[in-house]
Amino acid sequence: MADVIQLLPEYLANQIAAGEVVQRPASVVKELLENAVDAGATQVQLIVKDAGKQLVQIVDNGSGMSPTDARMSLERHATSKIRSTEDLFRIRTLGFRGEALASIAAVAQVELRTKTRDQDTGTLLLIEGSQVMSQQPVACPDGTSIAVKNLFYNVPARRNFLKTNAVEMRHILDEFQHVALANPQIAFSLYQNDLEVFNLPAGRLSQRIVALLGNGYKEQLAACEEVTPFITVKGFIGKPESAKKSRGDQFFFVNNRFIRSAYLNHAVLAAYEGLLPRDTHPFYVLFLELDPKAIDINVHPTKTEIKFEDEKTVYAIVRAAVKQSLGIHNMAPSLDFEGDVNFAPIQPLRSTPGSNSFADDYRPDALASAAARAAAPKGKDDQHPRQASADRAAPARPTEQAKRELEDFYRSLGQTVVPDLPAGPVRVPDFGDAPAAPAAPTVPAADPVPAPAAPELPLRETAGGPGNRVVQVNQQYLLVPVKSGVMLIDQVAARERILYEQYAQSLERETAGAQTLLFPRTVTFSPQDFAVLREVADDLHALGFRFSEFGPNTIAVEGLPADVPNRHEKELLEGLIEQFRTHAGPVRLDRREKVARALARRVAGSSDNARLSDQEMAALVDRLFACAVPSYTPDGRRTLVLLELGQLQEFFRKP
Repeated sequence: MADVIQLLPEYLANQIAAGEVVQRPASVVKELLENAVDAGATQVQLIVKDAGKQLVQIVDNGSGMSPTDARMSLERHATSKIRSTEDLFRIRTLGFRGEALASIAAVAQVELRTKTRDQDTGTLLLIEGSQVMSQQPVACPDGTSIAVKNLFYNVPARRNFLKTNAVEMRHILDEFQHVALANPQIAFSLYQNDLEVFNLPAGRLSQRIVALLGNGYKEQLAACEEVTPFITVKGFIGKPESAKKSRGDQFFFVNNRFIRSAYLNHAVLAAYEGLLPRDTHPFYVLFLELDPKAIDINVHPTKTEIKFEDEKTVYAIVRAAVKQSLGIHNMAPSLDFEGDVNFAPIQPLRSTPGSNSFADDYRPDALASAAARAAAPKGKDDQHPRQASADRAAPARPTEQAKRELEDFYRSLGQTVVPDLPAGPVRVPDFGDAPAAPAAPTVPAADPVPAPAAPELPLRETAGGPGNRVVQVNQQYLLVPVKSGVMLIDQVAARERILYEQYAQSLERETAGAQTLLFPRTVTFSPQDFAVLREVADDLHALGFRFSEFGPNTIAVEGLPADVPNRHEKELLEGLIEQFRTHAGPVRLDRREKVARALARRVAGSSDNARLSDQEMAALVDRLFACAVPSYTPDGRRTLVLLELGQLQEFFRKP
């Protein structure tokens, strides 16, 4: 039998490796930016054309490379950062495997210019598909400039899988943002199609956050810091009122490397428990520093997923650090342990002229006694202090004037019903949460008055025949009797199905009704959210949204779809962007399908716990059964449950 196993050619092995490292233009941006940071650059420039498909260029003023190093950097597994096995367990640099440049050069045309500070001339390398076309000396500034042109030019199938320019640019912005946040001491700039998008000077982390994410965060940052022998947590969190419908502005860095971790995100959310509105996400930029031996960063080719040696301890410390920051900045309830709660002074609700104590003014028996003494005729005994003291100590029978004054007292506290005063001492009423019920007045016996009949619900025809009454249960469900039993409808899920089919039809026709706002309202987004908005702008216009760009990352909203409440435009669009971005399902959906589903879910959710009139309930049921698929929402959740008569009888049968 002939031998069949052989070594892959070098160019083919490089293309296979590129499939793991280089997935899209943003992968090239990430690897080259990290190399510039590792080279000790203080200024880094990113130039992008055609969303990286035509050009991705990184220019830095780092240490540069010698002619030999420049040539070696393009070989697989060539690195200056690993020398022994022990080095794998104390990695502090961002790149270390030596696959980035070799993988990029395998699927693109690369132009590399580099020069060290101690040399007079630099080196120019031209590479196409892993093949070095030329290497020659050239005059160039200190540092390195790498231009990656025509990505996937020799792998047409991979190029066809790239998304639209808006999608690819959004991913590039994500990678740029991660590196820029992690290194505020480095100046970064970004140019897209010769237009400046960012120009970030070196500065503090807080300045970098505001420059990247917008001035809206200037007043919302709260410092967070916790130092322990095991781990150090530093950074900023956002105040609860700055929480957004989208979860894009959440960043974790471990040893200055951006990571994604649902486990640590849960720790932050646990610290915010009870402080955030429903379906909102807090902002945070948190840096974790710990011994490299306690983590494994070589888990994923992109190095955004890592493993912790002691996950539970990291979770607890991150949660405690965020919770402490919330307490320090008075954003979470806290107890004052310095004051003596047993002797804390109680401030009076109001002051009475001539009174010296709150108790004397507001104790009902004291008030009644004082009123009785005031109403009684004055005599000599009234002038004796000992006798006056005895009068105050003895329980007094309230007079009519005392009763009137006590009634005024109750009215001052907001009591609508004044209880009957007993003949003896007056007792302090119980001011609990439940309001006091008025005593039933005594009336002579008479013929009973018949109670008014309950209003008759409208008779209608639904799913089983005429004569059915729709009843709302807990402002969440609709109960509809049918011939075979009872139907229970989730009103939010039903509305989502109705809206989805309506939006899908609008997208097909590319026309939809819109309500014009009296005054346009400006809404500012983060660069990532704005990129998503531009990506789906045509589809949103087809649904009835009317807006135009109004400055950097800002739009002016002029109109909304007819069924959308004309308030909270920012929250609506942010939630729509978040659902569009994070939608996950068993099937791959096109953009229009995702937009229709996201908007239907967002608008339907705004009607949660809404009280419906009889006409609204009838209309909702009618519109649901007019849908093509009335029983399920677009993502497969049930809109209704049918309980047949036999099932109802089972509930009441004797066991």
